[in-house]
Amino acid sequence: MPSSLSSLSLCLLITSVAAGGCDDDTCGVQGAPQTGIVAASADAMLTYGDLTSGANNDCPAMPGVTSLTIFGSQTSGTGTITFCIPRPDQLGQAGRTLGLDQVGGDIRIVDLSGSASNCTYAIDRATPPVGTGSAEGLCDNGKNSAGFALVLEGTVGLKRTCGTTTDVVSFTMAGRVAVVPQMTP
Repeated sequence: MPSSLSSLSLCLLITSVAAGGCDDDTCGVQGAPQTGIVAASADAMLTYGDLTSGANNDCPAMPGVTSLTIFGSQTSGTGTITFCIPRPDQLGQAGRTLGLDQVGGDIRIVDLSGSASNCTYAIDRATPPVGTGSAEGLCDNGKNSAGFALVLEGTVGLKRTCGTTTDVVSFTMAGRVAVVPQMTP
């Protein structure tokens, strides 16, 4: 017969798991680098990092779940990257789909822009991204102070403007990067 102390420990463990809680060993960026999302074509490579997240509820999906917004910047250029996660409670599951803005996907690309080789790039809203993503070390629906690692793999269409010429180029987007919570004043 187990002792009352081990019964209490087991009860706390079950309660923690059922409530979606995590301990210090499972929450956090899991060793992911600060820079790690790369969008690459035959002609250009755009690298993004310094990702921060906030429970801003910018793309709500259902009552009771606060959506998560992730912001980042291009490491050697002027671009930005923004995602909205309508269901951060599901982001820890593999195979979450990429999408655009409010029209779908578990990981919605709101903004993706950049610059390289005297050209600028911006998300092509007529070409929905294809691919998947997930999170490692995600706790408290992304609100945990330890942050988490975002993992992406897919393709995205970007409008390329070089001088007066504009076309659409397919980019492979992949990587694993740390996402830390926004600092609150």
